[in-house]
Amino acid sequence: MNMTGSQVVVSSLQKEGVDLIFGYPGGVVLPLYDALYDFPIRHILTRHEQGAAHAADGYARVTGKVGVCIATSGPGATNLVTGIANANADSVPLVCITGQVGLAIIGKDSFQEADVTGITASITKHNYLVKNPLDLPRVMKEAFYIARTGRPGPVVVDIPKDVLTATIDYHYPEQVHLRGYKPLDEGKPAEVEQAAAALLAAKRPLLFIGGGAVSAGVAEAIIDLAETWQIPVITSLMGLGTVPAGHPLFLGMVGMHGTVAANLAVMDCDLLLGAGVRFDDRVTGLLSKFAPKAKIIHFDIDPAEINKNVPAHLRVVGHLGWSLPALRQILCTAQPLGASPERKEWIVQTTKWREDSPLVYQPDGQVLKPQYVIQELDRLTESNAILVTDVGQHQMWSAQFYRFNRPRTLVTSGGLGTMGFGLPAAIGAQFGRPDELVVLVTGDGSILMNCQEMATIVEHKLPIKVAIINNQVLGMVRQWQRLFYHHRYAYSGFAQGGTDYVRLAEAFGAVGLRAATPAEVPVVIEKALAVDGPVFMDFQVCPEENVLPMVPAGASLDQMIEGVID
Repeated sequence: MNMTGSQVVVSSLQKEGVDLIFGYPGGVVLPLYDALYDFPIRHILTRHEQGAAHAADGYARVTGKVGVCIATSGPGATNLVTGIANANADSVPLVCITGQVGLAIIGKDSFQEADVTGITASITKHNYLVKNPLDLPRVMKEAFYIARTGRPGPVVVDIPKDVLTATIDYHYPEQVHLRGYKPLDEGKPAEVEQAAAALLAAKRPLLFIGGGAVSAGVAEAIIDLAETWQIPVITSLMGLGTVPAGHPLFLGMVGMHGTVAANLAVMDCDLLLGAGVRFDDRVTGLLSKFAPKAKIIHFDIDPAEINKNVPAHLRVVGHLGWSLPALRQILCTAQPLGASPERKEWIVQTTKWREDSPLVYQPDGQVLKPQYVIQELDRLTESNAILVTDVGQHQMWSAQFYRFNRPRTLVTSGGLGTMGFGLPAAIGAQFGRPDELVVLVTGDGSILMNCQEMATIVEHKLPIKVAIINNQVLGMVRQWQRLFYHHRYAYSGFAQGGTDYVRLAEAFGAVGLRAATPAEVPVVIEKALAVDGPVFMDFQVCPEENVLPMVPAGASLDQMIEGVID
């Protein structure tokens, strides 16, 4: 069948099961948009290309599908870069299609030209510059295969305009043949056997669960492993939701702003089994003192992660959907570990840490505390919303005080820490899960970075509820300046009074609400939840509040700041 390159691209999207894409048209990709006009794929016009990338990211996180976005050449493509880097850091599957100037004028500083493959080489799982129209079907097939298999990640397909307009005889390949890419789903049974033997011998084991477990869909296997063999569980920020917040074996999030129980458990365990984790610096604290008493076992699909940050005594490389059931099968031949006296003492100890040092703050009847806002959001949504966050103090308070009970219900920028991620990611999440409540918790710093996407939300009548934790400062920046820069608050505060977010919401056609006292918080949230459409809630909170506990950079996990910061 004869098709133009543009028709090939859109037909390929359809064959890959894509029914929704996010994008922004421009000159070079007009042939592609013209082809879209004749295909039953829904296109969401965001108000900025970065918004398109983050929206595709949010969609992918809540659905497990590959997110797709489109941008034109030059500035359109470069505006995707932050979103691509964000997805790469958190292993989110995206296919990003960019336009490129014609083949004859590439490299000649042409109008709206940028070296997209060069720019994105270090922030993608793979990228392509398609120079031959005949390669388009193969490249599109490979792009989706690479994005979704193995450790997921973003793939960029950069297509010159004359490739989009060329005509070829189109046949979509049924299989992918990549000599240099063979993702390993099933690994070596001997590695699992060694891990099982170490787990059986341990007296104080600890499960450390990361975002890879969410991607792999193995929450049930993790809960079964923890319950059957009585092993306490901690998670990274990205792993929240794999084990319900109220589970008796769950100790909370570990790391810089993790719980006391989780951090102390890492310091005292004799075996730490990490599944789908990167052991990044925000988790480990001082590397030389991380899990000092423990044998470390690392389960991961990506062999490059093994020993990258924390040396592993044992490794199990393979998809967690294979390795965890294989581990369970071996362990089932042994007596459950919960029967040992040492294991019972360990459970008692970790439970005591959790009960003695819960996440707390000092409530004030007159001053609105941000933690209280998150707690009320949790209570009034019955811990059942898809919670999207931006980055900063509000992100950590959300991780601490919202009770995540299901995987894929926290959408946040973990690895890159991208302010401005939240609003467009919430759009993608709402399109991906249209029947669920999507709540965005953001800061007055983050919300303005992509506030243009409020127009996208209103256009599509998306019932997203936005909670702005408005402390009129760059909260996390200010907290670090307070702790480590002698209260020298250099350029971290906003103008007195700040932005009127109620009027801003109304200017876009949304409902705007405000709360300035604790008593007003539940009233505002209940009003917002009753509105069948987008609502922006401005919570004017105490600017001096800090995220605690906190492990200072360069300190070990047992050197937490728990009390009041002067």
